[in-house]
Amino acid sequence: MASNNRWFYVILFALLTGLASSTFVPGDVFQSHGYTARALLQAKTACTVDFEHQNYTIITSQCKGPNFQAGPCCTALKEFACPYSVEISDDKSDCASTMFSYINAMGNYPPALFSSLCVEGKQGLDCGNFTSTKTSVNNGATPMPMMLTASFFMLLFHLF
Repeated sequence: MASNNRWFYVILFALLTGLASSTFVPGDVFQSHGYTARALLQAKTACTVDFEHQNYTIITSQCKGPNFQAGPCCTALKEFACPYSVEISDDKSDCASTMFSYINAMGNYPPALFSSLCVEGKQGLDCGNFTSTKTSVNNGATPMPMMLTASFFMLLFHLF
């Protein structure tokens, strides 16, 4: 009697499993649905700025640990990065991740230090009121308000 109940439950399970599965595949599942706005795994273009040969003493002389202070570190980051705000904000290039890789390597900074210290709002760091002694490479264009937001998020996604 017990073996009959067992077979009954096995057959009932098989029938219910068969009814729960889909009996057809939509026709458009194998067709391309066009371009989507996400570019998570797409290759990025090489950065036009040579961050390898930049002078990082602006940052390394002002932003010192082990107790990193937001004021000096963020001011130094702005002084270094604001002239390149257009290039850093370009989502299609690897400028932001390249720049932060060299900053972290030259200063032996912990990962995501600047993204946790230097937060001015949703748009990232504001380079609009920042004056620099360097000549900007953006040819007089107004820096975008989101100039470093993309770089911080790209750094976070790159590291984690």
